[in-house]
Amino acid sequence: MSFTDLSIAKEATIKPIEKIAESAGISRDALELYGNYKAKINVDLLEPAAKLGQVVLVTALSPTPAGEGKSTVTVGLADALKQLKESVVVALREPSLGPVMGVKGGATGGGFAQVLPMEDINLHFTGDIHAITTANNALAAFIDNHLHQGNKLHIDPRRITWKRVLDMNDRALRQVTVGLGGPAQGVPREDGFDITVASEIMAVLCLADSLEDLKERLAQMVIGYTYDKEPVTVRNLGVEGALTLLLKDALKPNLVQTIEGTPAIIHGGPFANIAHGCNSLMATQTARRLADIVVTEAGFGADLGAEKFMHIKSRKGNFHPDAVVIVATVRALKMHGGVAKDSLKESNHDAVRRGIVNLAKHVETIREFGIEPVIALNRFVTDTEEELAEVIGWAEAEEIELALTNVWEQGGEGGLELAKIVKRQLATPNQFAHLYDEQDSVEEKLRAIVQKVYGGADVQLSDKAQKQLVELKKYGWDALPICMAKTQYSLSDQPKLLGRPEGFTITIREIIPKLGAGFLVCLTGDIMTMPGLPKQPAALNMDVGEDGEAVGLF
Repeated sequence: MSFTDLSIAKEATIKPIEKIAESAGISRDALELYGNYKAKINVDLLEPAAKLGQVVLVTALSPTPAGEGKSTVTVGLADALKQLKESVVVALREPSLGPVMGVKGGATGGGFAQVLPMEDINLHFTGDIHAITTANNALAAFIDNHLHQGNKLHIDPRRITWKRVLDMNDRALRQVTVGLGGPAQGVPREDGFDITVASEIMAVLCLADSLEDLKERLAQMVIGYTYDKEPVTVRNLGVEGALTLLLKDALKPNLVQTIEGTPAIIHGGPFANIAHGCNSLMATQTARRLADIVVTEAGFGADLGAEKFMHIKSRKGNFHPDAVVIVATVRALKMHGGVAKDSLKESNHDAVRRGIVNLAKHVETIREFGIEPVIALNRFVTDTEEELAEVIGWAEAEEIELALTNVWEQGGEGGLELAKIVKRQLATPNQFAHLYDEQDSVEEKLRAIVQKVYGGADVQLSDKAQKQLVELKKYGWDALPICMAKTQYSLSDQPKLLGRPEGFTITIREIIPKLGAGFLVCLTGDIMTMPGLPKQPAALNMDVGEDGEAVGLF
C-alpha cells in the first residue's frame, strides 16, 4: 500500500481534545471547543506555572523548493521526547492557503509525524487567518472611507502604505486601482494586495502578549502619510478598538494533537522570507507554562526564520533557545552541490560533499549566537548509504552532533536518537548573545546580518531605501530590529546562487517601518509580498470524496 500524509492522517486514532488538554494540565474551564478535536486556550484561566519550560528551536539549511521536512522533524522530535517520558508540547505556525493550494503544501508535518486533524489545520482551522484578513481589509476600508468623507487628517492618497490582503497566491492583485466609477465610488488611487501572512496585523498578533498589548500595537501601525509627509497611524483614525474586537478570539492559541497524542499548540502563520516566520509569542509562552520542554520551529533556513526568532521573537519575549536543531537532507545538499531538481533521486555523493558548505554555514550561524547546534539528517527513501556516510563523516570530523532521523516513516521512534542528543544539549547552558543591539544604526544592524548570518561582504541601500532611512531617523524609528525579506533558496538575495556564495553584496531596495510589530522590514532582491501560483498548482489534485472528506491535501 502507498502511504500519503493524508491517508496516514485519516487512519490515525484521534483523541477528544479534552483528553489532550487534561494531559497538558489545562482545565476544562480554560478550553473553548471548536468541535471534538480542536480548541482555543483561554490563557487567563490557566494555572500559574512554577517555572517556564526550556525551548528547542528547529531550523534548517537553505531549503529546496520541495521542502526538507522541518515541520515533520519538529513533530517527530516532540513525539520522541514524549516517548522518553519527558513533559513536552510542540508549538507550530498555522498553514497559509497560499502554499497549500500552490506548490509547497501545508505545514502540519508528514507521515507518522504530523498534527491532527490535518485537513482542518491545513484549510480553515479555527478561522484565525480569516480574522486577520478581515481586520486588515477593514482597516483598508476605513482608510478609503476617511478619504471619501472629507479627509480630515489630510492623508495623501499617493502615500498610503497600507495594502489589502488575501490568504492566497494571486499575482494579478499585486497592483490594482480602487475607487473608479465616479464620486459615489470613493477616491481613485493605486493600491495593491499582499498575502495575509505578510500583513503587519499577522506580525502584531504573533508578537502581542495580551489583549491590551494587541490593541496598543494595532494603534501604533503606520498606514500612510499626510500631504506634509507626516505619518498617520491607526490611532489617528480611531479604529484600533474595532480591529481588536475583530481579533479578540484569534489571539487565543489553538490546541490540537500529534498522531502520538503529544499536545500541539498551533497559532499564527507569518512567512519567514517576507515576515518574521515564527508562531505566536503567546503560543510559545503558553507551551512553556504547560511543559518542561517546548519544541518549536522557525521558517526556512537559519538565515531567515532562526535569525528572526533570535532577534525579534525571543527578544520580545525575553528568552532564548536552550537548544537548536538544524534539519538537513541529502537531496538539499545535492542541490546545493550543483544537481538539478529533476536529478535529485540519483545517487551522487560527490555533490553531497560539495553541498555541505551550505549546511556548514548554517552551523556557523547558530554558533555565532552562542549555541552549539544539533544536526537532524532527515532520511528519504532515495538516500544511499554512501551519501549518508558522507554527511555523517563530515559531522564527526567537525565535532558536530548529528542524528539520522526517520520520523516520517517511524514517528517518534525514528527521532529517539535526536531526542537523546537534544536532552544532553538542554542540560548544558549555552552562551546566547544577539548579533546586534537594537540601538545600533540601521546600517550596522544590516551589516551584522549580512556578514555574520549570510556570509556576505557588505550591504548597500538603493536611492529609495536611503531616502526612507532619513525619514526613519527623523521620526526616531531606527532603533528597531530588522526583519529581512529575502529569498529562502540562497544565502544571498539571488535565488540561483546556491551552496555557499561569498563576496556578495545584499541590496536593500526598500525599508518599511512596521511600528505595531516593532521591526523594520527590509526588502531585498526580487522578493514578493504577494506570491503567484505555479504552472501546476497543488489545487489541481484536490477534491472532496463521496464521504465528504478531503482528497489530495499534503
